[in-house]
Amino acid sequence: MKIVLCNDGTCVPPKCPVVDIQDHQVIIGEKDNVCTLTREQFDILKTKIKNNEI
Repeated sequence: MKIVLCNDGTCVPPKCPVVDIQDHQVIIGEKDNVCTLTREQFDILKTKIKNNEI
């Protein structure tokens, strides 16, 4: 599943950052600037965001 991070859907990828959730990894970023997380790392990130830790 790919989620494009832009306001009101006005941008067209790859212009906007994307969160690409795959079976074993999650790729976050834009064009040549990406971060690849394992699903476990992504789950930790989600928990920290939900708990207002970051």
